[in-house]
Amino acid sequence: MTSQDPLYTQRCIEALLFAAAEPLSFEDLANRLPEGADIGAGLADLHARYAGRGVELVEVAGRWRFQTATDLAFLMTQEREEPRRLSKAAQETLAIIAYHQPVTRAEIEAVRGVQASRGTLDVLLELGLVKMRGRRRSPGRPVTFGTTDAFLEHYGLATLGDLPGIAEMRAAGLLALDLPPGFSVPDPMGLRVGEDEDPLEDGDEAPEFAQDFLGEMEGR
Repeated sequence: MTSQDPLYTQRCIEALLFAAAEPLSFEDLANRLPEGADIGAGLADLHARYAGRGVELVEVAGRWRFQTATDLAFLMTQEREEPRRLSKAAQETLAIIAYHQPVTRAEIEAVRGVQASRGTLDVLLELGLVKMRGRRRSPGRPVTFGTTDAFLEHYGLATLGDLPGIAEMRAAGLLALDLPPGFSVPDPMGLRVGEDEDPLEDGDEAPEFAQDFLGEMEGR
C-alpha cells in the first residue's frame, strides 16, 4: 500500500485515534500521516464505517475521538465514577460565561445580580471548564473568561453553536432576563480574542499517545 492509498490512510487514522490520550485535530493527524494522505476522506469513511456500532467516531470541539455509542452508555454506569456536581451558583456562572464570553468577573456579577464568589470561578477553572482568555482593554485591565474544549467535550458539543437557545436557558433561570446597558450577547462561535481584549499566553501541548499497554499493566 502507498501513503495515498485510502485504506492505508484509514488504518493510520484509526490507529492514532485509538492510541491517543485525547481527541486529535485535523492538524494533529496531518503532522503524523504521510504527505498527500487524504485525511478528510479518511475521517469521513471511518465515521460512516463505525456508524451504528458499539464504538463510534465523533467530532468534539473540532477534534476527533472514538467513544462508546450513546445508546450503550448504560452498560458503563457501574464502572464510572459519579461526576462532581456543580453548585447552582457554579452552573449559573458557567452558563453566563458560555453565552456571554468573553466576560469579566464584574460582568458576570452584573448578569447574575449578585457578587461572584472567587471559589465558584476557581472550581470552574480547576475542572477545566473555563479558562482565562485575555485582558479587557479598559481601566484595571480585568481578566476575561471563556469556555474550553473540555466544556464542549463534557457536554458532548461539537461547537458552541450547538448550545441550547438563549430563550431555553432564560426559561430555566440560568440567564438574566435583562442585560446591563450596552452589554450584548456575542456570537457563540466567537472564541477568538475580541477587539477590546489582549490575549494571554497560551501554549498548546502536543497530544500524548499510549504506547506500552503491557508495561503499564505489569507495573500495577
